[in-house]
Amino acid sequence: MTERPLPSIFELTPLNEAYRVDPHAMLDDLRARCPAHRDPVSGSLVLTRYADVRAVVNNRELWRDPIRAEEGAVMQRRFVQAADPSLPRTSTTSILMLDDPDHARVRQPLAQALYARVAKFKPEVERIIAEALDSVAGEAEFDLMARFCVPIPIDVIASILGVDHDRLTDFRDWSEGVIQGLNPFRTPEQTAAMETSSLALNAYFTQAMADRRQAPRDDLISDMVNLQTGGANLSDDELRINLQALLVGGNLTTTDLIGNAVRLLIQNPAELAKLKADPGIINAVVEEVLRYDPPVDITGRIASDEMEMGGCPMRAGQAVSVILRAANRDPEVYDDPHRFDVSRKHRPHLAFGGGAHICIGAPLARLEAQVALVRLFERFPDLKLADPEATPEWRKLPFFRGMERMMVRP
Repeated sequence: MTERPLPSIFELTPLNEAYRVDPHAMLDDLRARCPAHRDPVSGSLVLTRYADVRAVVNNRELWRDPIRAEEGAVMQRRFVQAADPSLPRTSTTSILMLDDPDHARVRQPLAQALYARVAKFKPEVERIIAEALDSVAGEAEFDLMARFCVPIPIDVIASILGVDHDRLTDFRDWSEGVIQGLNPFRTPEQTAAMETSSLALNAYFTQAMADRRQAPRDDLISDMVNLQTGGANLSDDELRINLQALLVGGNLTTTDLIGNAVRLLIQNPAELAKLKADPGIINAVVEEVLRYDPPVDITGRIASDEMEMGGCPMRAGQAVSVILRAANRDPEVYDDPHRFDVSRKHRPHLAFGGGAHICIGAPLARLEAQVALVRLFERFPDLKLADPEATPEWRKLPFFRGMERMMVRP
């Protein structure tokens, strides 16, 4: 009997219906049969075991910039196909795809300013969430994604940046467009929408930065231009592209974190009862959601020298794709990994990656999810899915997992 072929990276995305419906049926099988294998479709080594994935994301010697990948690393090279080779990489590439020393030079002042904002931002997060809850009060049924999960993160990051409220609709539209920059399988139509949205955002941030230099405000854009004035080695192009990246991250992954959490808690009433009885466990609840159903499926690195990954020899320029979702349910690390248990003894998950490229927005995402979940179930303690038997409507964006729509009844 011929052994079943291993799935390609393309098949390990929501574009594949089988994966979209139940990713772990495929990931468990892959991790058990061949936890490290070379995928000809993506041109990368694919790793699914927790130990291997954690070793890769925490290895600060590996490269992230896809331009360093060999020509055979098809998926990574697609990210640079449209790049203008005459421009500096840092002017067109966010910290997501930069290597040191540029990565550290750009990330450090951005993280310094962002974390200072997040540390004092909980009252504003509470206000934004209260407004979202007020907007659905009295409705018999509503789409939780459109009315709660999507607007909260975009309103929060817009408030941190200092975006005027009357531009929020534009920002939501532009954000949805530029998200396609994270999709190596995007269509020509999606590429066109991405480019249009990116131009609009660049124009907005160019004007906003000029305005803040003339009249500073109490916001992140002002913080960043002030750091520039104070000597931070950060160009306007680098600032624009990374403010745009914050906007994308603030919209997409936090939306999915909150939506996935609500769905899991509704479907696991015993775990929801624990949260209702003691809201003080909310940190543990959010960490278990991040382990059990994280917003991001996959990340990658590039070998910087001859080395070994997952027991496989690698040469400089070869790419590796690590499946965060598979690692977070590795039975070698987590007891009964497919059980959603908010009382689970803490073991570090990999939902935010690790090492130098650990998600810069992780503290803000955690804050928003913690406040949103507690306040939602305080306001609507009997919240339930409008049709528990309905097939979940998962979004089809590769490498991310979140709901397209989720109809609920208070």
